[in-house]
Amino acid sequence: MTEQPIYIITGESISNTMQNSLYYGDNLEVLRRYIDDESVDLIYLDPPFNSNATYNVLFKEQTGQSSPAQINAFTDTWEWTQETERAYEQDIILNPTVAPAVKDMVSAFRDFVGRNAMMAYIVMMTPRLVELHRVLKSTGSIYLHCDPTASHYLKTVMDTVFGKERFLSEIIWKRTSAHASSRRPGAVHDTILLYSKSDTHTWNLQYQPYDESYLKTFFEMQDEDGRRWKRTDLTGAGVTQRGESGREWRGINVTSRGRHWAYTPDELDRLDAEGRIHWPNRPGGMPRLKQYADEMPGVMLQDIWTDIRPIHNLSQERLGYPTQKPEALLERIIRASSNAGDVVLDPFCGCGTAVAVAERLNRKWIGIDITHLAVALMKHRLNTRFGISQGEDYSVIGEPVDVGSAHALAEQDRYQFEFWALSLLGARPQQYDHRGADQGIDGVLHFINGPRRSTRRAIIQVKSGKVSVTHIRDLVGTVERENAAMGLFITLENPTRAMTSEAISAGFYHSELWQRDYPKIQIRTVQDLLSGNEFEMPPNPGMYQDSQRTQRDTGRQGGLEDIREPFGVGAESSEELIA
Repeated sequence: MTEQPIYIITGESISNTMQNSLYYGDNLEVLRRYIDDESVDLIYLDPPFNSNATYNVLFKEQTGQSSPAQINAFTDTWEWTQETERAYEQDIILNPTVAPAVKDMVSAFRDFVGRNAMMAYIVMMTPRLVELHRVLKSTGSIYLHCDPTASHYLKTVMDTVFGKERFLSEIIWKRTSAHASSRRPGAVHDTILLYSKSDTHTWNLQYQPYDESYLKTFFEMQDEDGRRWKRTDLTGAGVTQRGESGREWRGINVTSRGRHWAYTPDELDRLDAEGRIHWPNRPGGMPRLKQYADEMPGVMLQDIWTDIRPIHNLSQERLGYPTQKPEALLERIIRASSNAGDVVLDPFCGCGTAVAVAERLNRKWIGIDITHLAVALMKHRLNTRFGISQGEDYSVIGEPVDVGSAHALAEQDRYQFEFWALSLLGARPQQYDHRGADQGIDGVLHFINGPRRSTRRAIIQVKSGKVSVTHIRDLVGTVERENAAMGLFITLENPTRAMTSEAISAGFYHSELWQRDYPKIQIRTVQDLLSGNEFEMPPNPGMYQDSQRTQRDTGRQGGLEDIREPFGVGAESSEELIA
């Protein structure tokens, strides 16, 4: 398993603040230190699947199109290492909070599965599921989203942690249309394991739209306008001696058949005038009520979901983040297993779909992720979608708030420090291999200039260690080599006088569009940026895709209008969704 650093996190537990919160850091550490016992109503998690895939975050260009430049978000590859062995011992076997049955289960798994990638994945997931069981309320539920690669192993872990009697459902979500394979059946589904904490778990009845085969079978009749309907009884069992429902209507006496009308004669006249009653052609046939399919709520929710399509390439939801799930999927889950005001937790929240849907449906929420790329994208999503911002409407815990905590982050992981520093500008990280050279470019910002409104670039360098005038000279050379308009230098340490002088000697960049000169090379410390002393440059849009603006839920139920689109439009496979 890839070694992950332990991040410094400051702040109060969620139950004390009762404020929506994003946590940056290892979710195991966050859960243990900051989330109280039985404080969460619903958990949804979509952890990495052990699929040996490298996922990239895509950023938009000035035109709004996806950029060919990408940055690795995470590598979903696992292996048994010395760190994994240490986690196996400390987080599971020697951990007094882990139940003996869980320790026995993991130990047996290690003997059976062996010390390999899958066992490393199990070691990663088990202590986290133990903590999620702890923070879940007795009325709560947990949805674990996985794929067939690991679902059978995870189900055994869930059976042991939550109890096999708490297993509620194995939901099959058809995530893509037909997927051709010459050697096996096409892989088109994910698995979602649903468990509860107790018998008194929250469950709000949900409905799925009728599929075409169901409509043809049960709503076999059609009006001239194409509306499908089925015939249903206008009478009820038993004879009513009193009241209008026992009277004769249109010459038909149903009491002689041991029944009564389900409607009063006046109501029957109204239904008939509206064309809602079907009269049979044969003499003596009973009239029947026309029940239209489009007026029915649908089929009560089943464990196979084929009506929620994935996010296709042109979807307004699409943010360019790997493994992003459609909001309709999370809406169904959150509506079914929580109520307004409940707390929803996503410990692997990525670009924050569960958080965004929880916000829209008037739930409280907690999101946790280990990369600043994800945290920055979630903040942008919440702002563009709902107009809410950090500090006023929710807290971000684990991000540097001063130079001291910025130093701590840089010491633990300089790449995460770079991502965080670039997020202060809304800049796009530059793609490079962590084992190779970055060619003097850590990030870029685009802006528009000139009579033809062409796109220009500002090159960004981020330094967390000792800096000197050589770094500024290198930046000048990089700007010239890349034919960039400007160079921006972010440093933790204060620049020397020679650095400032070298930057000034680079001169100015003239913006024809804005009729203004901007220093061609600029230096800002982290303290400058945290204090609001920003770089001088032409207006520029952020590099993240904007979310479609929306309002919070007004109380409607079901959400079917969000998922009635025909399945299979757009991307044909999960690979296309992140390509």
